[in-house]
Amino acid sequence: MKTVGYIGLGLMGKPMARNIMKAGYPVVVHNRSRGKVQELVAEGATEAFTPAEVAAQCDVVFTNLPDSPDVELVALGADGIIEGAHEGLIFVDNSTIKPATARMIAEKLAEKGVRSLDAPVSGGDIGAIKGTLSIMVGGPADALEEIMPILQAMGKTITHVGDSGAGQIAKAANQIMVAAQMVALGELLILAQKAGADPQKVVQAIQGGAAQCWTLDNKPQRLFAGNRQPGFKAYMQAKDLNIVMETARTYGVPVPGTAVNTQLFNAMLENGMEEYDNSAVVAIIEMLAGTRLQETAE
Repeated sequence: MKTVGYIGLGLMGKPMARNIMKAGYPVVVHNRSRGKVQELVAEGATEAFTPAEVAAQCDVVFTNLPDSPDVELVALGADGIIEGAHEGLIFVDNSTIKPATARMIAEKLAEKGVRSLDAPVSGGDIGAIKGTLSIMVGGPADALEEIMPILQAMGKTITHVGDSGAGQIAKAANQIMVAAQMVALGELLILAQKAGADPQKVVQAIQGGAAQCWTLDNKPQRLFAGNRQPGFKAYMQAKDLNIVMETARTYGVPVPGTAVNTQLFNAMLENGMEEYDNSAVVAIIEMLAGTRLQETAE
């Protein structure tokens, strides 16, 4: 059985690493803040103190980090994965980063005999906990086939999109849709309320029709209960949208709707809402409309 390393034990990474452990794999963990490491060590994981140390002990190393520079540092920097790399190691990045960065890291690690997969995920903290994530993968098909049982411990939909960087392109496309849904949810709730209809009844009325989507199924009751905690943090949604905008500029693709949605999520950050759930973009709609969504007991 392969020994698996997991670096980055945040809101998503920790439950994903835990699900790999539950599937029976020996897991080596590393994280900048040590409390989360100790939590998983108490459950049977092995502690490592640098990414290089993780790589040296493992057959497969996962990362789940905030942004492109973080992944580049952990993969290629001092005491990074590249310094503990060995022939046959498979590197899998669950982060959401720039496609160009994913390709560059894959090229550098290939010089050490390492195959790389960019494998960002979608499904939020609930999907991470339940092991039902959607995982979109770029990189060599043989590496994906080799680690498929590990990915199946974390996700229920695993798609090989194409070569290195293709997983990140799919995630950018995913985030276009996610942001659009979150903004649309905020707009429809505030429109319904301010125009004199019960937003909860409106949600019930439209859930079974053409408006049905993951966001409408999962987010309204949280908002009605006054719960605007993550979930998926607003600053991460904003970061992902900025990646979308940069990628769109690189390839000359107009994304006017996403441009507006990016501004709305950036406005959340400017108003101190960076740690809120991405569905809390409704707060920006509230500010613009001069009203607040009425809440009920959960």
